[in-house]
Amino acid sequence: MKKELWFPSSDMLYEVLPKLSTKDLLKLKFVSKGWQCLISNRSFIQVQLKKMEPLTGFFYQGRYQWFDEDYDCISFIPIARVTAKFHNDVLDFLPERVSILDSRYGLICCRSSFPCHAPVIYVCNPVNKEWKALQWPNPSRESCITLVFDPFKNPIDAFTNFKVVIVSQNETTAEGDGYFFSFNIYSSETGVWRRSGEICLCNDKMQKKGCICVQGIIYWLTDGDQILMFDAENEISWLIMVPLPTSQFNLTPEMCLGEAEGKLHYVLICEHGLQLWVLKDHFTSQWDLTFTTSLEDLEKENDKYLFRIAEKMASDYGSSFPWIGTLAFKDNILLMRVGDNIYLYDFETRKMRHLCSLSALAPKPFFVATFPYGSAYDAETETLNRKVSKLQLHYRRLLF
Repeated sequence: MKKELWFPSSDMLYEVLPKLSTKDLLKLKFVSKGWQCLISNRSFIQVQLKKMEPLTGFFYQGRYQWFDEDYDCISFIPIARVTAKFHNDVLDFLPERVSILDSRYGLICCRSSFPCHAPVIYVCNPVNKEWKALQWPNPSRESCITLVFDPFKNPIDAFTNFKVVIVSQNETTAEGDGYFFSFNIYSSETGVWRRSGEICLCNDKMQKKGCICVQGIIYWLTDGDQILMFDAENEISWLIMVPLPTSQFNLTPEMCLGEAEGKLHYVLICEHGLQLWVLKDHFTSQWDLTFTTSLEDLEKENDKYLFRIAEKMASDYGSSFPWIGTLAFKDNILLMRVGDNIYLYDFETRKMRHLCSLSALAPKPFFVATFPYGSAYDAETETLNRKVSKLQLHYRRLLF
């Protein structure tokens, strides 16, 4: 008796395949022509992106204090494994050494490392190793450059459109008694740069580690008590006050911006403890405190890694390399440095996990920049893998 072949329904394919990582889907395109057409379809890609892992790991880079050139140190730190396995060759497909500027939905924005004769800006995808080089108007190491890419807001035929925004600070008068921020915007639709007519009066300077893009709106930390906001679609800028002014602290606080559930978050480590704030209204600078714990409780809950934290913070007052620091925040996960080690702190479980030491990433780096990266590299659940194996086995029988 001839055994009847089992054919998976299109509903099952749409249920299973979008849950796989981008890396796995690239391999599955070779299973059959039907799968290749499905996986290459833009509507399928958009569904898959919505279901991918929001946070895979962090990119880390640094440079020496006594060198005037960019230090060639870029590492990718995955967070899924108990013991971190670093990847130092993630961007080796680019034609030159680069420094990472930003990351958004699997795309990375970076620039040529200095010194460089003709520096450019790159937007690349490390999964399929595709990249695009952009001309860089008035290149400068001090430029603050951000990638704006939100595949969920774009229509299907404009799925890969992105923008790159450069913010610059300029003097309002020849005497230099006032400053304003201006914005240059590159659009992949037009392929050209243009200067926005929007400006923002502000005498504070940018912080290098303090940029985040949330739903198309860019936020930059300044060295004052203000956050610069720029809506890249409507070209509107605004200054937002931080939740707590620095005048309230005896010790210099550590802070960073991040994103969770589509909202801007502000992480603060100070003498009062660890705090997490969420922005409710950027026009009124209204923040809600969603999490707080004292330094004493933070130490008790993580006594394996923390010891006399308040005393060590006080002894490092005014230091250019404080004992504890915030590096990056994404999806309620904080990447933080304590001494010479890097940890993850989960705001939901209130627990820390050791990732690595700084010496494992680079020998004595002075400047540290970290960028959260979201891409579905990791394997899915055992149940899902069994479903995929069944589909693969069926199509192998048909092909061979």
